[in-house]
Amino acid sequence: MEDKVSATPAALELIATLQSEYGPILFHQSGGCCDGSSPMCYAQGDFIIGDQDVCLGEIGGAPVYMSASQHEVWKHTDLIIDVVPGRGGMFSLDNGREVRFLTRSTICVR
Repeated sequence: MEDKVSATPAALELIATLQSEYGPILFHQSGGCCDGSSPMCYAQGDFIIGDQDVCLGEIGGAPVYMSASQHEVWKHTDLIIDVVPGRGGMFSLDNGREVRFLTRSTICVR
């Protein structure tokens, strides 16, 4: 695990809410063109982590993953998971709450 991800207080609050409803959850950073800044949130067991996925760390007790190919592009970036108004991805647990997770980033030198 790399510890390349953190969360804002708003994200941690939504994570706690989702965990109280669904139990353990995980995030997978979307690599799609439409949801590229949206981390998808799933109940653990509802999304299969692939052999090539990289664990970036944990936020609120939830592991955060991204594909190895995407990680290669973003490896010098620290991710910050935030919450903003809007709708989450179709299969993401934040969908339908009028708020959604959003990935912000900062360039790092390590």
